[in-house]
Amino acid sequence: MTDDGGSGRGALALVGDSLTQGGDWATLLPGEDIRNFGVAGDTTDDVIARLWEVIEARPATVALLVGTNDLAWRRSVEHVVRNVETMLVTLRKELPEGRILAQSVLPRGHEFADQIRDINRHLWQFAPTVHAGWLDLWPAMALPDGELNPAFTEDRLHLNEAGYRAWAAELAPAIERVRQLPPSSRAIQLPDLGGAA
Repeated sequence: MTDDGGSGRGALALVGDSLTQGGDWATLLPGEDIRNFGVAGDTTDDVIARLWEVIEARPATVALLVGTNDLAWRRSVEHVVRNVETMLVTLRKELPEGRILAQSVLPRGHEFADQIRDINRHLWQFAPTVHAGWLDLWPAMALPDGELNPAFTEDRLHLNEAGYRAWAAELAPAIERVRQLPPSSRAIQLPDLGGAA
């Protein structure tokens, strides 16, 4: 059973790092019962470590965006992808009726563009396997070379007010789309490959 929060659509959990934490989501997403699980500085390892806080809140919808801080710590593309996939599988297993939206890692300085594109390509392919929606934020946020649009940031990483408005303009309709998807009616299980366990 998910927490309705009185809105009729249930609580919306926003999960991530300082990018998520810093948003004035009550203003950006009016009418939503928002639980902000953004923590500044968090890597994908950190989010995995506290994912049960999200699950215990029983949100009806989860929107996840994390991974940029891993790159600052020189973690590999594979590390980020594996961790985000683990989060998505865990959320689906523990919140079988929940709606899940995976968001692309946001652009930052163009020197990170190839790694982030690689991460996002993997996650875009993986999201449907756990009945999660996908939101590609790059068309709205990135320049052609992969740099975060300077109109949206002062430091090539964090978002200013215009950046948050641009993100929310993409996020709001994506949340509505994912709410129209049928939830997974059962927990995700690994396929039986016929081998002995």
